[in-house]
Amino acid sequence: MRRTRIRNALVRLLAGATVGALAGLAVAQTAPTATAATGSAVTVAGRGEFKDMKFTVSQTTRLTSQAVSVSWSGGAPTTFAGSQFDTGFVQIMQCWGDDDGTVPANPGPSRTQCQFGASPTTNRGGWPGNGQDDTRQIFYSADPTNYGQDDRYGATNPNAPGEVPFKSVDGTTITRNTQNNPLFNYNTTNEVDFARTSADGTGQEYFEVQTANEAPHLGCGVPVTTDGVTRPRSCWLVIVPQGSLDLDGKPYADRSHVNAGSPVSSTNWKNRVAVKLDFNSVGTNCALGSDERPTTGSELAADAMTSWQAKLCTEGKVYSYTEYGEPNTRARLISDGSSGLAFTTRRLGADPGTSAPPDPTTYAPVALSGAVIGFTIERRPRSTAPQSVQRLAGTKVESIKLNPRLLAKLLTESYRNSTWGSVLDSGVAKGYGWAKDNPAGLASDPEFISLNPEFADLSVAETPATDTDLMTSLGHTDTARALWQWIVADKDARQFLAGVPDADGMRINPYYSTNADLNPSGAAFDPSNTDEYPKNDPWCTVPPGSGAPDDDKQCMTDFHPYVDDMHAGALHTRRADTLWKSSWDPLATPPAYKSVGPQTVGSRFVITVTDVASAARYGLQTAELENSAGTFIAPTAASLTAAAATAAGSGVAEITPANATAKGAYPLAQLVYAAVRPGKVTKADRQDYAALLRFAAAAGQASGSDPGKLPLGYAPLSRKLRAQTVKAADALIHYTGPSPADHGSADGGGTDTSGGGATGSTGDTGGAGAVGGTGPAGGAGSSASPSPSASFDGGRALETTAAGNTPADPANPLRYAVPVGAALGAVAGAGAPFAGGRRLSVASVTAAARRLSVASVTAAARRLRVRRGWSRSSPRP
Repeated sequence: MRRTRIRNALVRLLAGATVGALAGLAVAQTAPTATAATGSAVTVAGRGEFKDMKFTVSQTTRLTSQAVSVSWSGGAPTTFAGSQFDTGFVQIMQCWGDDDGTVPANPGPSRTQCQFGASPTTNRGGWPGNGQDDTRQIFYSADPTNYGQDDRYGATNPNAPGEVPFKSVDGTTITRNTQNNPLFNYNTTNEVDFARTSADGTGQEYFEVQTANEAPHLGCGVPVTTDGVTRPRSCWLVIVPQGSLDLDGKPYADRSHVNAGSPVSSTNWKNRVAVKLDFNSVGTNCALGSDERPTTGSELAADAMTSWQAKLCTEGKVYSYTEYGEPNTRARLISDGSSGLAFTTRRLGADPGTSAPPDPTTYAPVALSGAVIGFTIERRPRSTAPQSVQRLAGTKVESIKLNPRLLAKLLTESYRNSTWGSVLDSGVAKGYGWAKDNPAGLASDPEFISLNPEFADLSVAETPATDTDLMTSLGHTDTARALWQWIVADKDARQFLAGVPDADGMRINPYYSTNADLNPSGAAFDPSNTDEYPKNDPWCTVPPGSGAPDDDKQCMTDFHPYVDDMHAGALHTRRADTLWKSSWDPLATPPAYKSVGPQTVGSRFVITVTDVASAARYGLQTAELENSAGTFIAPTAASLTAAAATAAGSGVAEITPANATAKGAYPLAQLVYAAVRPGKVTKADRQDYAALLRFAAAAGQASGSDPGKLPLGYAPLSRKLRAQTVKAADALIHYTGPSPADHGSADGGGTDTSGGGATGSTGDTGGAGAVGGTGPAGGAGSSASPSPSASFDGGRALETTAAGNTPADPANPLRYAVPVGAALGAVAGAGAPFAGGRRLSVASVTAAARRLSVASVTAAARRLRVRRGWSRSSPRP
């Protein structure tokens, strides 16, 4: 039986890797360095009716794919005509091009060069727009008298609606059907059709800034040469306020219908407010003449590594980075030490069924970050809510409190509406009686409301797309392990998993019960040894009311789709798009389920597991989590540092939720280590990896926005941890054992260069094991403190070939796509969504295969490469 299980697992792994690698062959996509900037906020005043309004954009320089805050004051409160926005709202878009000269006091682009107008073309029943204020549709008039009229476009047929064309950066011009055009649509646009102004005249929206990687038709960040000077292309953020006065300056006579017209009409465009956006270069290439050193591993290191790469690249040190789950990373390094430097939160051999290699491994702490529960939640008051709550309608919830049992409920699909369609007014499906009296979702759970009382007055449409589950990533990760460890460290959560109802009678989904007698699979779920987010429940059904045929069922991975990684989870949470394809399209070829796109403004509710850096990048709100001291803690630099001080273990100290007993310690903080097997890499490799470690321990720990700095979402390492990193770098430099360059093999030795068996804290005080090496310490005279000096100006162009390749870099960028595809495929093949393969039927495999196309795998790999700091034009940053 054991051999059969192992054989099946290996078959799934190999098959998944093969399919993933083949899909990866289609991928040659790469992306820009991700850095955040501070101190570049811009405030601009409105004009005319909006002269009292002030608009502030939180960041306008060194932009990449991220979110910026757009806030305003001095406006009139939003009003509605029925359920549609009428007056007092704001619309936001991103545009390309030079100043069109129409408003000398506020330079800005042509309205034909703005990404706007991709509102839904179907399923508009609950959409708050009227098909004109959310599109490029206008009505021609040589002498306009109403907003929405246009004195230029639509003249060929004044009796019918016209459209303001969209012109792409490459000259492509779309004049018809702009609402669903080939360049951008409802699922890809970053436009904000409706942003609400509160009763006090203020408002705020988080706007997703897109580079040329996400929006090639805008071209933002692509290097362009003007008068012999090459700089990344700048773009514009444009805000169009919609007011309550008509063109004649008098209030709208009829308030029973929407009076606002398209923001890109000539009449509305006169009120536009433009803010220039400067981007990091998309496709900045490394200098010639250097070999490339591979690094792989933890997503927690990704934002830091992409920032460090950009600086080190200018100094002739070229490092690639490929994201893998940490367990897979450790397995790769154990089996092939020549794979280079790996980022991990645990030592080699820590995973069940594995053992550390016999030759030395050097470990160095490089980053302190962690996992968060990020969310986008907007207030939708109940009709019975007091006026004080009604005034907050449409505004964002800034903070929520969550304890381990609430997270257990979400991850185990235990809310009534998580198994969508199992409990209906007409009855309860067989085997789902446990769900009948459970809360529909998190927002109506009495335990959640007791911690977050304002939700007693809020209404949430509790469906698979909102509060019945967390958006999670596919695969095995140390972050998933840490989350489960946090849950099982809590007595109430353990009892709930074992089948004990909470104080209000809510029961566990039995497919996740740790009590084998309750679990329909006959085996107990083991969260203490789980490092993924399994979808254990085999529930499948035709979604109620969808109109789909009986043989086109959806299962739990359809209701609650996985995302590629935590960064993707943050992005889709910012967009308020859970990716559930909830709408049946009988007219498609073949008929299929399709996504309805992002949730409607004013009632968005999406929650995800992501990392601190990704949450910071996309401006997500984050939950306060209960630590083992019983304190609810937000993820801040101080709380991450407090948690790091509790890390313990032999050599490679780990932060464990149960041991994070300090009152101010954030329970899901994680220390990331760089691991190298020095006997398996060449002397040149060791020298370059030592350079990376020295940089990471010094300038790389200084928080900032420039390339080479420590991005938002990380806490600087303590002096003691930085000293350990410097010692590890010395160990690589002074390594004297066998290596491939000497004897072709380094098997033997058996000494871990993590500093011996000391166990203790990694803080500045305490008995932490020294993370260093077998060579001389050597670093006593060097400073491990972050450098306070000004950082590199990332806008300078570097001398490169057209392709940006170094001599050691093969010209074909597919070298990155294949391993990424293989890794994703291997993870999927291992059966992560099915909890180790239990209850995986041939029918379900067939259905899954039908839904999984090569195109979707290719797109997933492409998004992963975009995330990790490479551009389309170069295989490296």
